[in-house]
Amino acid sequence: MRTRDNNKVELVKKTAIELIVKDGLEGFSMNKLARACNISVATLYIYYKDRDDLIVNIAKEEGRGMSDTITKDFDASMSFEEGLRVQWRNRYQYVRDNPMMNGFFEQLRSSSYQQEFLESFLADFKLAMGSFMNNAVARGELEEMPFETYWSIAYGPLYSLIRFDQEGKSMGGRPFKMTDEILWTTFDLVIKAFKK
Repeated sequence: MRTRDNNKVELVKKTAIELIVKDGLEGFSMNKLARACNISVATLYIYYKDRDDLIVNIAKEEGRGMSDTITKDFDASMSFEEGLRVQWRNRYQYVRDNPMMNGFFEQLRSSSYQQEFLESFLADFKLAMGSFMNNAVARGELEEMPFETYWSIAYGPLYSLIRFDQEGKSMGGRPFKMTDEILWTTFDLVIKAFKK
């Protein structure tokens, strides 16, 4: 039995993410991955049962990493503005440090893998975010609202800016580059939108 080569596993993961971002899930196959890694398909099956196992394992591992980054220095008891600021900083930092992962997660969000991916890290994460929102409501910093409304106002602008930055252009086709000034000016507008 061949032993697991951690360098090869990392190469497989990195290459799989790149291929999925470039070609989409529909264009991704174990054969294509093996060719891109310059290894045999049989080698892939030492590490993963099949294509689904590979994708789910990468999603779970990377999802936990994303969750750890996003919750760094965050506490659900923080004031609303302070906690949301930490969230924006961490989320933006994660995407800047892991540009391919945002594209990978976007592919998963609209696929049959979404549920398994979300379940891998969402329970604790959802609890922390729910507590944060409920604490802000209890302190009178935030009106009670459906979670989807909250998320759209709290994070929609951030992810729109991130998308513009990654594409290098705004909706009108003008060149766009994210700056700290743009990020935090937008954040201040989001905070104003939540104020009564």
